[in-house]
Amino acid sequence: MSTSAIHTILFDLGGVLFELTGVQTICNWSGNKISEDELWRKWLTSPAVRSFESGRISTEEFSVVLKKEFDLPINTNDLIKEFQLWLKGLYPGAKELLLNLSTRYRLACFSNTNELHWPRIKNDFGVYDFFEKHYASHKMGMLKPDDEAFEYVINDLNCPPDSILFLDDNQINVDAAVRNGLTAYCVFGVKQSHDLLCRLNLL
Repeated sequence: MSTSAIHTILFDLGGVLFELTGVQTICNWSGNKISEDELWRKWLTSPAVRSFESGRISTEEFSVVLKKEFDLPINTNDLIKEFQLWLKGLYPGAKELLLNLSTRYRLACFSNTNELHWPRIKNDFGVYDFFEKHYASHKMGMLKPDDEAFEYVINDLNCPPDSILFLDDNQINVDAAVRNGLTAYCVFGVKQSHDLLCRLNLL
């Protein structure tokens, strides 16, 4: 399908519109024994993370199991405090990009997130209302890159999957989106998102 048929843009949040700092923090705690790329892969498949970001365990349970799973040299209370700060804020230009796009496309967000970060995303940054639909993993009980999560989003958006443009900073999630029929690209930050949208003649 031509990009001229795109009418819904589905954004991942962390790494695309919001800056996250946590991966480097864990690398530092772990003595930099593994690379950021390796840690991202481990994070995406982590039982502790998947349970927390699908809403199956509490923040307190998450801190205990994450500390054990990643062998982190930090107490659970400090881990929770640090984790809250991993959502650093919007990338420069994020709000302007959404404002520009919102006059031409239906916007939605699809994020693996949790009960600590979602209230800040919703209330603190002034971009929540740009999105017609909000797909937060801990509310859905489903996560990227699982097919069931993409199937849920596609059904709820109620439009042909290839008319949805999905932007995510993780290739694993992009591959899953393509497998489920979406038009999808891997981008990091607002500048790459803006440049891609221009190349696709969507801006």
